[in-house]
Amino acid sequence: MKRWIQWTACSALALGVLVAATAATGLYLAEQKRNRYIDVKPRPVAYTTEAQTIERGRYLFSSRGCTDCHGAAGTGREFVNDGKGTRLAGPNITAAGVVARYQPEDWNSAIRHGVKPNGRPLLVMPSEDYNRLTNDDLNALVSYIRQLPAKEGTPAAIELPRPAWVLYGLGLIPDAAARIDHQLAPSRPVPAGVTVANGQYVANMCIGCHGANLAGGKIPGGPPDWPGAAGIRPR
Repeated sequence: MKRWIQWTACSALALGVLVAATAATGLYLAEQKRNRYIDVKPRPVAYTTEAQTIERGRYLFSSRGCTDCHGAAGTGREFVNDGKGTRLAGPNITAAGVVARYQPEDWNSAIRHGVKPNGRPLLVMPSEDYNRLTNDDLNALVSYIRQLPAKEGTPAAIELPRPAWVLYGLGLIPDAAARIDHQLAPSRPVPAGVTVANGQYVANMCIGCHGANLAGGKIPGGPPDWPGAAGIRPR
């Protein structure tokens, strides 16, 4: 009996050491991942004040999920707060916010590639949804954002419990840049209309939650306790 107790105690101790070592490794790797440099080919966005283009940008801003994280006025918005240590807020993206010093190429890196101007990864940014934007649509979206009235707003917030950081470090929760094929060229323009080609282009913004084949399932990058996304393919 004593030998069995001794064996159980040793096994529990070994398991505890393994868990602690795994957690420490995950936290170390998370810090390394957050500070890695990602080389993105510069692609300056063309600014414009042309009314039709600005209106296209307004439509994209309101229909492509930008308001969910940044608010209707672009001043930022808390969009997750579970009261258990997970809190996410999109930053103010008016001229009074984080984008005040953005250069034309920085918009492309952040929106399409999930990469900050300094080359570090944005942790929470649905860039896989925006990676396939045409150049014209990206130009229109940015031009609309740039003309939003400058207002004080919400700073970015990424507060996660320690287990989530461990999972991130171990590669089980990808950041924005890790979900992008940075070598893909932008989509070619598609005429607007009720067509399969236009529907496929619009549906690119759905893949972040529903997956590349829109079959649903676990949301990449979401906290472990988030429910899976529904499948939206025809049955």
